[in-house]
Amino acid sequence: MNEHLGEIAALLTSVSWTVTALAFEYAARRIGSLALNILRLVAALAMFACIGLFLHGQVLPFGVSREAWLWLSLSGLVGFVFGDIFLFQAYIDIGARMTQVVFVSSPLITAILGFFVLGERIAPVGAAGMVLVVAAIAWVVVGSRRDESAVEGPVLDAARRARRGRGVLFAFLGALGQSGGLILSKIGAPSSDPFAATQIRVIAGLAGFIVMAALARRLKEPVAACRNVPALKALGVGAFFGPFVGVTLGLYAVQRTSSGIAATLMGLTPILILVPSVLIRKERIRPREAIGAAVAVLGSAMIFLR
Repeated sequence: MNEHLGEIAALLTSVSWTVTALAFEYAARRIGSLALNILRLVAALAMFACIGLFLHGQVLPFGVSREAWLWLSLSGLVGFVFGDIFLFQAYIDIGARMTQVVFVSSPLITAILGFFVLGERIAPVGAAGMVLVVAAIAWVVVGSRRDESAVEGPVLDAARRARRGRGVLFAFLGALGQSGGLILSKIGAPSSDPFAATQIRVIAGLAGFIVMAALARRLKEPVAACRNVPALKALGVGAFFGPFVGVTLGLYAVQRTSSGIAATLMGLTPILILVPSVLIRKERIRPREAIGAAVAVLGSAMIFLR
């Protein structure tokens, strides 16, 4: 059992991110991606401070080395600021379900970065898996666009096409940010306490978003968003299962198994998200989406076969 703790943590991360994706889609549509990112990291940081005070008697991880702080801060800026600003805008543009189908490209990106940066090898069957991931995502995206065109007609299709294209691009950039953050955390802090490492990443991410909001003169948006009670409730759920539980489990998984295996198991969200979409939200799932998500996850798993 102990020898598979990394894989179990990665799987639980995928479950956590399924809850997070649905909660953040709901909140992002009501308060916007920038306000959501700032408030969810504030909430996550408060959780980390309380737990840190209870467990270690300190609100910040002062015992972590300066070098680890540097690398983990870079990881937080890449993963949270770069990755999540695009990811949450994708939730607004194309919804959590479609976003997660595109986001499954993260293991592919992680494998490529791991190959060039960490020297992690990719077997020939892994190359076939890469092709499968790309083909599955393209099949779902193109097919969904055709389905919408047939139902809504050419007038609405022109506007939705631009928005969908932007959403798909943003979802891919979100995947790039997550992969880059994982690799940076493994380079600079391969054995750090996952809890402390995640807290440092959250601090860096929050600082980055505040600077971004200040430069864009949008600091009032998070304050105004605090009046939206339904969005705040969803934000609290997402913050708990995302930056707090999910990211911590993800870092633990990366430390206990290869970055590729961890990313593959953490990439199961497109499959898991279909269950609440049907049972709770009563959404209609196209067979193309379900099959494409399953094939993409299968391709992701093939990437890391030895």
